[in-house]
Amino acid sequence: MWRLAAKALLSGVLIAAIAEIGKRLPALGALVASLPLVSVLGMVFLWHARPDAENMAVHAEATFWYVLPSLPMFLLIPALLRHGAPFWLALIAGCALTVALYLGMMHIGPRFGLKL
Repeated sequence: MWRLAAKALLSGVLIAAIAEIGKRLPALGALVASLPLVSVLGMVFLWHARPDAENMAVHAEATFWYVLPSLPMFLLIPALLRHGAPFWLALIAGCALTVALYLGMMHIGPRFGLKL
């Protein structure tokens, strides 16, 4: 149980640090947010729980393919905000787009031999 709490605390610290940096220096906050820290920590925790090279390879490769459909969200949100959309509407639209693209990736990816 303490391991789960430590993982949650570490993840929370990362999110809080990104928010604090972003308040003062938005571009630096974006840079830190774009670093794959969560993915790297996830792989470390997964490896600790199950040190299996093939499992890790599948996980890392699937992460790559799932990152791709999340990228358009980072273009849609600023476009909506710059056209006067409220923040929450822009965020929800960005998340909805990402979910739709994830579902598309899950449907189409295996047809191209991707292990998702």
